[in-house]
Amino acid sequence: MEATAVRNGIPDDATAAVGIRVRALREAMDLSLRDLAERCGVSAAMLSQVERGETSPTLSVAAKIASGLDLTLSQLLRLDEGEHVVLSRAGKRRRYSHGGHQYEELTPPLPGQRADVSLHVLEPEAMTGTKGDPPMHEPGSRETAFVLEGGLLLVLDGAAHVLGAGDSVTFDADLPHRFENQGSEPTRFVAVIAAGLRRS
Repeated sequence: MEATAVRNGIPDDATAAVGIRVRALREAMDLSLRDLAERCGVSAAMLSQVERGETSPTLSVAAKIASGLDLTLSQLLRLDEGEHVVLSRAGKRRRYSHGGHQYEELTPPLPGQRADVSLHVLEPEAMTGTKGDPPMHEPGSRETAFVLEGGLLLVLDGAAHVLGAGDSVTFDADLPHRFENQGSEPTRFVAVIAAGLRRS
């Protein structure tokens, strides 16, 4: 069996696709070469050469590029992706809790993923944000929330919207917003954030 050739510490079979992958991920994040250069500390000229396959980045440079794309080096090189199906098991997901608001990420942190699904529980009188908070998501994002149990109040850019169990709402998530539970029982809802869909 033939050994995989290695250049700059990166296997050739990974190097062959890394340029195409960097460009696709950069464009999916709506970043110019200059934007990515500022985020990762690699020159725009070097990034351009990598994307065109004219040069093979060292592991150090590849790690910087990955960081600028909010990925690990393994994710960028797809060294940790063995299958096209990733299961998210109950009890093993990322969970967060703050001020009567608990939520867990239902989607795994996959590279290039442009939508995230999360399950939220709001205790009575709890809320997800406070008045005057900046936009919670990147420009162009949209959010859909589906109420599973209880009542939910969405305050979006100063306007209030009341939802009950079974109701859903879709809105521009880069506007100031928060969810509140004004009832006496916990509220459960699912939120889906889709990034970069809306263009002004």
